[in-house]
Amino acid sequence: MSKNDRLWDRYWGIRDNHKTGYAMPIIWHLSFQRDPLAMTELGSTFDKPGSLANPFSQAGLAYRAFCRGHLTAAQHLAMNAFNGRDLHGYRYWLARAAKLGDVDAARELKRFELRLPHTNAALIGRKRPYRPSDFA
Repeated sequence: MSKNDRLWDRYWGIRDNHKTGYAMPIIWHLSFQRDPLAMTELGSTFDKPGSLANPFSQAGLAYRAFCRGHLTAAQHLAMNAFNGRDLHGYRYWLARAAKLGDVDAARELKRFELRLPHTNAALIGRKRPYRPSDFA
């Protein structure tokens, strides 16, 4: 088991299983090592998306993780664009995630919707009720 694998085990243990320790220094260390999952995880802890040009913003970290082939980062960028009312950016990042092989993003792109069921969509007036297809 490599050092990064041990750090990930420790991070998930602290975050999910409430083990003793601090998760943030671990995730920062892994992000500085350019681990794409760590960059996406670290970015999701920030409040504001920021810009793609800022390497220590949510969008900047997600963009750098996407450049390293992490498809969840493209999905994060798509949701940031949707929540920022940028439907062109939303569709763009969904297409990028689908191109990397994300089946959910491809399905969502195929039935491109202006309203979504998640709670943040309600904050910008684009919420819709859940449907059975949301759980399939």
